[in-house]
Amino acid sequence: MLVVKVLHLWMVVSWFAGLFYLPRIFVNLAMVKADSTAERDRLLLMAGKLYRFMTPIGALAVALGLWLWLGYGFSGGWLHAKIALILLLIAYHAYCGCLLRDFKADRKVRSHVWFRWFNELPVLLLLAVTYLAVVKPF
Repeated sequence: MLVVKVLHLWMVVSWFAGLFYLPRIFVNLAMVKADSTAERDRLLLMAGKLYRFMTPIGALAVALGLWLWLGYGFSGGWLHAKIALILLLIAYHAYCGCLLRDFKADRKVRSHVWFRWFNELPVLLLLAVTYLAVVKPF
């Protein structure tokens, strides 16, 4: 089970690297001038590749987390809170896919400032999930 735990942590760290960086690319996309098609195309290529890379990693992180849950039989209120936050992270990930689709369709619906704030959400969720997993406060 320790190998599963190591793999889970590795996948979580990798997934969060994507969750931290993809919205940062969105900030840059929101700031691209209308006449700068080369910059826009390059950022869209980067964002698309990153999203395709981080999606299976996120799925593996969740699957390995489920394996640990079933293997150890964790229980308690902390776990319910952690699962709720993980569901929020999955929704955040999916919403990033929707935003990427909007950028590809040239529908820029948000400002770069909005994306800067949006970029902070996974940081806060990671802090909360880590706290719950380590401290198990309830």
